[in-house]
Amino acid sequence: MEPGYTMEDIAPIAVLMDELRSEDVQLRLNAIHSIPTIALALGPDRARDELVPFLQDSVDDEDEVLLALAKELGRNFEEYIGGKQFAHVLLGPLENLSAVEETLVRDKAAESIAKIAEVLSTPQIEEFYIPLLKRLSQGEWFTSRTSSAALYPPVYTKVSWSIQEDLRKGFAALGADDTPMVRRAAAKWLGPFVKNLSKQHVLSDGLPIYRRLQSDDQDSVRLLTVEDLIVIAKQLTPPEVKEQLLKQIRHSIADKSWRVRYMAATHFNELAEAVGTELVREELIGQYVQLLKDNEAEVRTAAAGQIPGFSKLLEKEVILARIVPCVRDLSHDASQHVRAALANHISGLAPLLGRDATIEHLLPLFLHLLKDEFPEVRLNVISKLETVNGVIDIELLSDSLLPAIIELAEDKSWRVRQAIIEYIPLLATQLGKPFFDEQLGNLCMSWLGDTVFSIRESATINLKKLTEVFGVDWAKVQIVPKVMGMGQHPNYLYRMTTVQAITTIAPSLNLAIVQAEIIGPLLQLAEDPIPNIRFNVAKSLEILATTYGNTTEGRDFVCQSIAPVLERQKTDSDADVRYFAARALQKASADMLGKC
Repeated sequence: MEPGYTMEDIAPIAVLMDELRSEDVQLRLNAIHSIPTIALALGPDRARDELVPFLQDSVDDEDEVLLALAKELGRNFEEYIGGKQFAHVLLGPLENLSAVEETLVRDKAAESIAKIAEVLSTPQIEEFYIPLLKRLSQGEWFTSRTSSAALYPPVYTKVSWSIQEDLRKGFAALGADDTPMVRRAAAKWLGPFVKNLSKQHVLSDGLPIYRRLQSDDQDSVRLLTVEDLIVIAKQLTPPEVKEQLLKQIRHSIADKSWRVRYMAATHFNELAEAVGTELVREELIGQYVQLLKDNEAEVRTAAAGQIPGFSKLLEKEVILARIVPCVRDLSHDASQHVRAALANHISGLAPLLGRDATIEHLLPLFLHLLKDEFPEVRLNVISKLETVNGVIDIELLSDSLLPAIIELAEDKSWRVRQAIIEYIPLLATQLGKPFFDEQLGNLCMSWLGDTVFSIRESATINLKKLTEVFGVDWAKVQIVPKVMGMGQHPNYLYRMTTVQAITTIAPSLNLAIVQAEIIGPLLQLAEDPIPNIRFNVAKSLEILATTYGNTTEGRDFVCQSIAPVLERQKTDSDADVRYFAARALQKASADMLGKC
């Protein structure tokens, strides 16, 4: 034992060493997660002098353990070793982790180094961080060079002009690296790096790196340059974009790899906003039409998602002349995914075209998509009807809407049935009470008898929302009698649904309706032979008591009608019924500030 150290001093680091040498991966993981505690026990000086060097030598381990270490060192760990002035000490272990084989570990290590860079002073960056960055950038293995790309953006603005020049050269070298993985990392981090450059250096350094990567022979590199293109375009004026980037824009959109075209389609609106209105009108309309007609369904799907956003940048006449014909073609597309994407976004054109053009050009497409054989297409149209309703009367769609809703309501997939239930309150708002009562009222009640519990549950929530839309008087006539009628059904699932529906709907009703229509049948169900129904009645009575027991009239109602039944249920033969009855009485008493 070294002189001057007691056993208590040495114990924390010794325990950590033992656990990190354990054969049990979970024990080693736990040890890594405990290093902040160990650092606290050691104190800042010993944490710097003993713990950090030990961790720096601990990179020969399972990837899971190394990932945990990279995370811990990036969680303000400098606070345990004496504060910001010593944060650079953590760069040693993280540098080693940045060069390991596992991508997840390297990425997390680079992320932690970037976090530490935020608290480093300029002298610390120039003395410790920049040499580390150079070592990683010039490392023999591609792993370290790949990690280095993420480390250029965080410090560029914090260093002197001469070092900035070195950083630009270093990043350019990564963009021209022999290994595709390094070039891919350069393409990924070029955008964040370029954001820190002055306009002069964007043109002199950023653009050449971008052009080299954009013409790379690997499509995995080229597809990452689409986002770089947007960042660079935002930093240039529209004339400069036209002069410097037009060729690259055309190349990306017409790339031979569908994955690059897909990325261009996915980010098309951002690109259009970055390049300016003039270039959109002169060049991008044609390029966008090209993407909407692409021979790959994935590209057409991505492009369809950009229709409303891109159309906002165009005049109405241009939308009608160039975009609407493509939309018409997409509504008959062979791929159901393309049609589903279109159905999700086509409604966004209605506000841009106005009432007459929507009726003439879009209404036939809505009607066609509502009859699509693929449920998701029909669902997507229905989910976005609110946008259309603001432009045209939804009655124009009602003839096609009703068959589509009924088909979806009877779909063999319960998830489709559940999705249409969730849109019913929205449709009810737009269609109005008379149409709803006549056409959809019975449908909403039929869901209460569905074989799938999730559908029955959604159906009760739907009834609550409809009560909020149409009011309690409507619910008293249209919902309550039908729900209570199910309470007499011989099948216990229907009786259970009645109880659950009351529990859900009751807070949206009023005391008069509960007393007149609900409490009698509900109390009958408290004597049901099925224990599940009896304890659900107790839950329902709890909701009624807590909802209505805070007024004088409500308190009398609880004391006269609810409390006696719950007292009886407290002696039920079933343990669950006794538990829920006791809980309901306790909550009711608390809400009423005392027992009856």
